[in-house]
Amino acid sequence: MAVVHANPATVSLQATLTTAPPMTRRQPVDHSISARRTICMERDAVGALEARIGEDFQRACDLLLDIRGRVIVTGMGKSGHIARKIAATLASTGTPAYFVHPGEASHGDMGMITAEDAVIALSNSGRSPELITLLPLLKRLGIPLISMTGAPDSPLAQVADAHLDTGVETEACPLNLAPTSSTTTALVMGDALAIALLEARGFTAEDFAFSHPGGALGKKLLLKVEDVMVTGSAIPRVLAGTPLGQALLEISGKGLGMTTIVDGSGQLVGIFTDGDLRRSLDEGVNVHTTLIDELMTRSPKQVTGGMLAAEALRIMEENRISTLVVMDEQQNLTGVLHVMHLLHAGIA
Repeated sequence: MAVVHANPATVSLQATLTTAPPMTRRQPVDHSISARRTICMERDAVGALEARIGEDFQRACDLLLDIRGRVIVTGMGKSGHIARKIAATLASTGTPAYFVHPGEASHGDMGMITAEDAVIALSNSGRSPELITLLPLLKRLGIPLISMTGAPDSPLAQVADAHLDTGVETEACPLNLAPTSSTTTALVMGDALAIALLEARGFTAEDFAFSHPGGALGKKLLLKVEDVMVTGSAIPRVLAGTPLGQALLEISGKGLGMTTIVDGSGQLVGIFTDGDLRRSLDEGVNVHTTLIDELMTRSPKQVTGGMLAAEALRIMEENRISTLVVMDEQQNLTGVLHVMHLLHAGIA
């Protein structure tokens, strides 16, 4: 009979698992204490920025408004992440901007910066080697340099045309090491800069929507009634004098819960909706003998095709209706807009 020898490693692992002390349950900790402390520290750090908005901030805005090119935002590490967000915020609020990695700038990406641009450089210490290396090149280009640091006496701050002080007394990190409060203040200062430029440029909600065509705001501000309404044969339509029963077939067939009523020349004379039908049935009307003219709404709410879809939705909400007829300047019926069209378009 063959003897099977156990694997020594398996035996050792089993022994370890058998003799290992039972796991001790971690003592409950109130993590909200740390969270509240962090929030309070960062709130205080942001609050301290207000007193630092002065001549340098004014100069920074004027420099950025005067350039013909783009704003280049740069930074290393966590400052680089904040720089990317600031660049994105500037670009979406009327100030063309993009992020350039300072390390890559030293290896070819410096060619992305032209003499018509301006640079915003972020570094909490103001001494990041990758940024310091770029300073002679930026000065040679003769372009405006705006620094955002926590050290006004640093090399980066000293050579800048405008310095924005984002320094903090201490990081929210209990070790005072991880960039936390300092990155928050830099982000807020970047937002302050972007909004000041936005207002100075007269940037509108329509301008913002143009930069965000795929977003909800973009749809609300750019989409028009004519982009979503039904037209042509899809419009529910019956002639005046049509019996109610026949009109109901048109309502059911077109699936909009209503029909328009037109005269012999095709001009709109009224509409009939599901709501009108319910009220008519409550009154005991005969669907076979009653003519649609007797029950229709003769002055329905109207919109034009060029109206913003969001405005049409407001009219629906104010009047508690789900359908609007669309008319052109000559009062010709051109379409029908239902609230479901707005829902599908992401407006409602």
